[in-house]
Amino acid sequence: MIYKSYGKTGIKVGAIGFGGMRFDTTRPKDNNADLLCYAVDQGITYLDTAPGYCDDQSEDIFGLAIRRMSGRRGDFYVSTKGMPQDFETAAKAQEAVEKSLKRLNTDYIDFYHVWCIRRWSEYELAMRPGGEYEGLLKCKEQGKIRHVVVSTHLRGPDIRRVLEKQEFEGVLLGVNILNFLYRWEGVEAAHEMGLGVVAMNPLAGGIIPQHQERLNFLAAPGETPTEAALRFCISCPPITVTLVGFTTREHVDAACRTADNAVPFGEDDIERIRRRVTSSMDKLCTGCGYCMDRCPRDIPISNYMQYYNEKLLHGKTDQEMVKSLKVQQEWGMLADRKADAQDCVRCGRCEMACTQHLDIVNRLEEIADWEAALQPPQP
Repeated sequence: MIYKSYGKTGIKVGAIGFGGMRFDTTRPKDNNADLLCYAVDQGITYLDTAPGYCDDQSEDIFGLAIRRMSGRRGDFYVSTKGMPQDFETAAKAQEAVEKSLKRLNTDYIDFYHVWCIRRWSEYELAMRPGGEYEGLLKCKEQGKIRHVVVSTHLRGPDIRRVLEKQEFEGVLLGVNILNFLYRWEGVEAAHEMGLGVVAMNPLAGGIIPQHQERLNFLAAPGETPTEAALRFCISCPPITVTLVGFTTREHVDAACRTADNAVPFGEDDIERIRRRVTSSMDKLCTGCGYCMDRCPRDIPISNYMQYYNEKLLHGKTDQEMVKSLKVQQEWGMLADRKADAQDCVRCGRCEMACTQHLDIVNRLEEIADWEAALQPPQP
C-alpha cells in the first residue's frame, strides 16, 4: 500500500480509501462490518461514510466495525458528512455530529465534511454566521472533530474559488480518468494550497468496469481499464486518497494490488492521458471545458455533454435518460446550471470550440425534449 500525507494535517493515509456506500445490504450488518475490518487489515486506513448511505445503514455498519477495532483506533481515520441544507444552523450541525459519533461508536471523527456542495448558494448557506460551519468549528474545539473538510460537485474553477478562502483542510471531489479535465483545476488548487485531496467515483460511477472493451484504450499492456483508472488516481501526486466502494474481499484485494504496483504518473503522463482520452473517445465528451465560455445563454455545455455520455456508453432509452436527467439536475453536474438545454439558440459557438467536433446543438435539442418530459403537464 502507498501512504500519502493528507495535506498539512500530519496524517499519513493509505492511497486506497474505503467508500462506505456500496455495502451489500441484503447481508447482515455484521458481515459487512467484517469486510471493513478486513480492509483495515490490508492497510486501508481512510474509512468514508455518511448518513443515508446504503439505506441509512452505513454509519451503523461502521460503528460495529469500529467497536471491534476499538483497541486500534489510532490505526485508521473515520470520515463522515453533513449537508448544509439539512443542518443549516450551528446547533443542528452539532446535533448531527453527536448523532454520528454515537452511531460510529467513536469519541471523535477525523474528517467531517460540509457535504455535497453543488451550488454556490449551498456553500454560502454552510458558511453564514450561525450556520453549519460555525457549529463544526465548535465541535472541533471540543475535540469531537479533528479536521473540517468539504465535499463538492462544483467545476474545477469554482472548487478553487471555495478553497482559496482557506476554511477547509481538505476536499472530497469526483475525479477519474474520464472526467479529470472537468475538475482538475480544483485538484491542482487543493494541492497547491497544501490540502488533502480525496477522489470519489474513480471508476466513473461504474462506467469503466461496465464498458471495459469500449474503454480498453485507457489501459497499458497487461492491465484492465479498471486497473488503469484506479492507477491513474492512486499514482497522481495531487490525489491523496482514492475512494473505492467495496462489496467483497476480492474487491478489496484487487484495489490493494493495484495500489501496491501503481507506477506514479508525472505531469507528462497526465498530459499524455489528456491527449489520449481526447483523441480516442470519439463521440464521448471528455469534459475539456473549451465550450463553457462560448454560450451566449450560459448553458453548461460540457456538463450536458457528459450527461449525454450515458446514452452513448449505456445505450439508454429516452425514458432512462429522463430519469437520469432528474438525478443530475438535483444532485449531479447539472445542479448549478444557469440555463437549460432548451434555452439553446443554435448559434453554434460551442461546436466551433469543441476539440472533438461533437454535434452539440443537436444533442442539446434532444436533451431539451427530455427536459420537457420532466415538466408537469399544463392544465
